[in-house]
Amino acid sequence: MTYERACAVADVPLDEGLAVDVGDYTLVVARDGEDVYALQDLCSHAAVALSEGEVSDCQIECWLHGSRFDLRSGKPTGLPATEPVATFPVEVRDGDVYVDITTTLNGVTPS
Repeated sequence: MTYERACAVADVPLDEGLAVDVGDYTLVVARDGEDVYALQDLCSHAAVALSEGEVSDCQIECWLHGSRFDLRSGKPTGLPATEPVATFPVEVRDGDVYVDITTTLNGVTPS
């Protein structure tokens, strides 16, 4: 696995995601308590930025139509989305978030 620095943990708000560019992808980094997650920053329903939505209960909500996605698995937890979004391995080191974009945790190919 090859991890690249995405951002500082302190830069990620507790109630919304943070858009970051890592390699060729734009990701949304989100927190649920002390846990940090990285997903492709693209709703599978309407192709808009998930980082614009709210984060709560280990889910991120798309601001456009209200689709929700589990931060851990990328699976949709609320309609109208029916397809998951790519999730990536995350490590936190010395207060920074590192993401491995060479593999996905859920097998979804990022677009």
